[in-house]
Amino acid sequence: MTCLPFQGARVFHLFRIIAAAFTLILGLHLGVSACLAQSAAAVEAEPELAAMRAMREVSRPAAAAGFDIKTYLRENPLAPPDTSSPRAALESYLLLMAEAQGIWRDVRSEFQEGSNRFLTGDQNHRLALVRALFEKAAAIFDLSDIPDTARKSASLEVVLQFQEILDRIYLPAMEDVPGGPAGSFLNSKAIGELPERWKIPGTDIVFERTDMPGNGSRYLITSSSVDRIPEDYELIKSFPSRQDRGDDLYAYYIYTPGNLVAPKWYNLIRSGPVWLGNQVRSQAYWQWMALMLLTAITIAVPVLFHRWSRWRAVPLSENRRKLRGLQMPVFVMLAVLAYRYVIEEQVNITGDVMIAVGTVSTAVVWTAMGWLAFRIVELISVWIIKNPTVPTRSLDSSLLHTAFRLVGVAVAVLVIGYGATQIGIPVYGVIAGLGVGGLAVALAAQPTLENLIGGIILYADRMVRVGEFCEFDDLSGTIEAIGIRSTRIRALDRTVITVSNADLAKRKIINYSRRDQFHLKHRITLRYETGEAQLKQVIAEIRAFLEAHEMVAEEPLRVRLIELGAFSLDIEVYAYIRTSARDAFLEIQEDILMKIMEIVHESGTDFAFPSSTTYLAQDGGLPADGRKWSEDQLSDNASPQDERQAG
Repeated sequence: MTCLPFQGARVFHLFRIIAAAFTLILGLHLGVSACLAQSAAAVEAEPELAAMRAMREVSRPAAAAGFDIKTYLRENPLAPPDTSSPRAALESYLLLMAEAQGIWRDVRSEFQEGSNRFLTGDQNHRLALVRALFEKAAAIFDLSDIPDTARKSASLEVVLQFQEILDRIYLPAMEDVPGGPAGSFLNSKAIGELPERWKIPGTDIVFERTDMPGNGSRYLITSSSVDRIPEDYELIKSFPSRQDRGDDLYAYYIYTPGNLVAPKWYNLIRSGPVWLGNQVRSQAYWQWMALMLLTAITIAVPVLFHRWSRWRAVPLSENRRKLRGLQMPVFVMLAVLAYRYVIEEQVNITGDVMIAVGTVSTAVVWTAMGWLAFRIVELISVWIIKNPTVPTRSLDSSLLHTAFRLVGVAVAVLVIGYGATQIGIPVYGVIAGLGVGGLAVALAAQPTLENLIGGIILYADRMVRVGEFCEFDDLSGTIEAIGIRSTRIRALDRTVITVSNADLAKRKIINYSRRDQFHLKHRITLRYETGEAQLKQVIAEIRAFLEAHEMVAEEPLRVRLIELGAFSLDIEVYAYIRTSARDAFLEIQEDILMKIMEIVHESGTDFAFPSSTTYLAQDGGLPADGRKWSEDQLSDNASPQDERQAG
């Protein structure tokens, strides 16, 4: 029984965690709804136009008071701040930030104290002015080291962190800062008399003269100083502010959802467990939870969609199959863009985490765009190849398919390469590096390049086409496909032979399908018992039959006795059949041979077959005179030897 209170506390704590998770999901849902409502309210005016209108409206009362930097900046929303000197840049930044923070605080107070669930149109317009002022204040920083994909959000963080740093350090009098006041816009001669660099006393933040193409020289906070601003802010944020500006606006910005003003659903998170507001690595716990949850959903949804697509029936039409292939890259792009929007605009992930998320999401989006471009080119190729004027199994079809595939790869590489520039990868440097490593790549890919060139030779010379029957040295068969690397041949035994294009281009190719006529050449062997009249009759009738045949070419045509063979009288039949189809030729040849057999039999003779005649006789020996002469020769040769033996 004593354990019950402890168990009840654990159950209550678990309930609070579940309630916090539910609150987070509900808050995200309400945040998306709020954004849609705000978008609907702002249909009449874009944020930039709204900012310009607001600037002009605020500046009208001050116009009569003479020149004022605030009036100038408001009435010239596209003009950059004065950065002609360190003093002008610093003063311009302070004036812009003072104006922006005042408007920001007013809008935030009005919204939190009001009863509206969403921002009004006037409040959206004033927040657009705040964003424009922040963006203008960011122009005093050298942000070239920040990737384009995260530069907008990262620049806002740098602007707010720098303001909090300035609020907590000693700033010298503006008269002691080199250069003229904001709005002086010094000429190039006056700028040349200023020092190259100026450092804010007691800090490592440096203003440095930078030559801007087309804009002369400007004093900007260096990129190395920009990199140090987050670290400096973390060191100094616990120090009291020298300026009575209220709360830390940077902390409010990064630890609250929404964009500049927290939506009403954030009150649900604030009313939840206290630990949800704890921070680690510049993010609140609830933001880390939302990030992990949204990341898991963004990965799971395309995976489930891919599996569902595989379960669906495959369309019979190739056009529909290619159209279905467009779905996955489009779905990936939409999922990642939605994920990026919720992470940035609702959960408000900031800092290095946002830079990493922005870089990865941008890389995925551009990769999906390259994938989509390749699929679109494939779809176009199918539409063109399906044209009735292009035979599906012709070389033209294979050539178009290969050409479109190469074009698709090139377009995809260009799209992905452009996307790489958006995340800070120096593509031109990579291309220059490829020139250095090009030789090694070429040597490593020599077989592939050789096959590619061999395929181009096959296409250019039109040696073979898909569907043609050819003989390649010891190979023969029908061409089924000609690819970039190899050619597939269907052999007579129905097996598939794959030959590299480079090897095929070097072989002796006999293309039987390119024959315009078939050659008819046969040797007719008649028996030696055939008389001269019969032989002439057979030759004349065969010649007359061939001359009268409509499928036999007139020239060349001959039927001649060409040889007195070992066992036959040989007649040669030489002609050409007017057809390019092998089956038709075999049928015509069969008719001709049957007719020749009929002519031979009707003439009273017959075909010869290999034979030989053997003659048998008895050997009578040598003549008598021959025997006597042989005996005399033998006796003469033996006499000297006998005499030597006797002696």
